[in-house]
Amino acid sequence: MALPPTARRADGVVDPSGSLTDVAGITVGHHQRIGRGWQTGTTAILARDGATAGVDVRGGGPGTRETDLLRPENLIQQVHGICLTGGSAYGLAAAGGVMAELEAAGIGYAVGQQAGFVVPIVPAAVIFDLGRGGTFANRPDHDFGRRATRSARGTGERNGSVGAGAGAVAGRLQGGVGSASVRLASGIIVAALAVVNAAGSVIDPTTGLPWDVAAHRLRRPSRSDRALLMDAIAPPVPPTLLASPSTPSSLNTTIGVVATTARLSKAECTKVASVSHDGMARAIRPAHSMFDGDTVFALATGLDELPDPASTGFRTDGTRPAALNTILEAAALCFAAACTQAIVSATSIGGPLAYRDLCPSAFRDG
Repeated sequence: MALPPTARRADGVVDPSGSLTDVAGITVGHHQRIGRGWQTGTTAILARDGATAGVDVRGGGPGTRETDLLRPENLIQQVHGICLTGGSAYGLAAAGGVMAELEAAGIGYAVGQQAGFVVPIVPAAVIFDLGRGGTFANRPDHDFGRRATRSARGTGERNGSVGAGAGAVAGRLQGGVGSASVRLASGIIVAALAVVNAAGSVIDPTTGLPWDVAAHRLRRPSRSDRALLMDAIAPPVPPTLLASPSTPSSLNTTIGVVATTARLSKAECTKVASVSHDGMARAIRPAHSMFDGDTVFALATGLDELPDPASTGFRTDGTRPAALNTILEAAALCFAAACTQAIVSATSIGGPLAYRDLCPSAFRDG
């Protein structure tokens, strides 16, 4: 199988410039509106030929659609897309636009003998960004889903303050969309896309760098940049020592997708989604609070076979469990790198300042 250019790295090395589309069969499209009361958007991840899927929801305030469908014991085995979107629960309407575009192309779960009788399977998850552009009622709808689907391409998707990340805020900084990928020694590709809109901190206050920087070419910011950064991300001082608000000033969520070329079952995809949350917790501290809706989907396109446990047994090397464990480790690494990539790719678009604006000295290109 020919490898995409962004996946041509040393085996096992996470590439923060990689893309979810490094997994053949996956396309990604964004649509956003920014300005005149708008700051929100939608990201469509498409698997037009179908992909086995799983999901793990960890946050205490999730906004999701069709996640029960992905439970291993339920009927549907493959999805045709994932919709990640702003707009809180209102934004779930965008998934209908993704469905409509796929239906028009004849893509979906066949529900009759007649051509075109299909139901596209498009689970969705949302972030809370209501009112961040200035107008509470401006949120993604059916048309956002249609436009994001129409823009989907198999080339590297844009990162930063785009799509579902347009209205994202992360630890008082501008949030956004980030991605990363890795090619394993077996040739299997694992990739992640994260929309970071976190209530937790994304910055290590002792260094001024994001918590997870292993895959990124960053250097410790200058003292003056770090001082500006700490001022920007410092929590507001309560008016009295007794003040203890029951809710934060805004609700938050980190959502995303991990995809692989491996052939996995629904139960194995669910495990991939579950372990991917480890990567989220490395990059965002704390994660999974009662005010987050943290949700990760996993997709497997099935291009690469794993060993058959019936013939190899369950030893710790050279078997399906060992191969799956390598994918799990890569999924966590990729998701952590994607979360960091979202922060370092973001630019200020009218809300909070971005990390790149505050700490240009951390970037080797700046």
